[in-house]
Amino acid sequence: MPPSVGDDAPGFEALLCDGETFRPNALADALGDRGAVLVFDGFVFSAIAQNWWMRYETAGWHEFDGVPVYGIVRDGPYSVNEFLRQHDSPFSIFSDVNGDVADAYELLIERQGMAGTKTSCRAVFVLDAEGEVQYAWDTDDWIYPVPREEIEDTVEAL
Repeated sequence: MPPSVGDDAPGFEALLCDGETFRPNALADALGDRGAVLVFDGFVFSAIAQNWWMRYETAGWHEFDGVPVYGIVRDGPYSVNEFLRQHDSPFSIFSDVNGDVADAYELLIERQGMAGTKTSCRAVFVLDAEGEVQYAWDTDDWIYPVPREEIEDTVEAL
């Protein structure tokens, strides 16, 4: 089962991409003053992921005070950085090439029509400054919208 509200989020270290560079970064070091939002997706260049990241920016998620929003995807760091540059994205995304982070969060699923390929199902976790899960949502439906208002309300309450 993926982490639930009240659980400590599984710690991890992965390459954090900002559109220009990538460096190993631990979740504990990436938490903002009030926490963080983790957004799990499949692949960055899928039309679905591109759509959602533009919506997160339009919704102002990059302006959460003290609560950075990070993506977590199976793409390599060069692809992630190219995605961020092409979209002039204000977000940073963890490159989870081997799926270790998604596996730790128990989110890995086999992609339909992509035999043997596993990615994370879509999921969002809002963590407080200590890394405790304050909000958890996941779905295996690639186009179902995230519950933005619930996520934003949780971030505001941190």
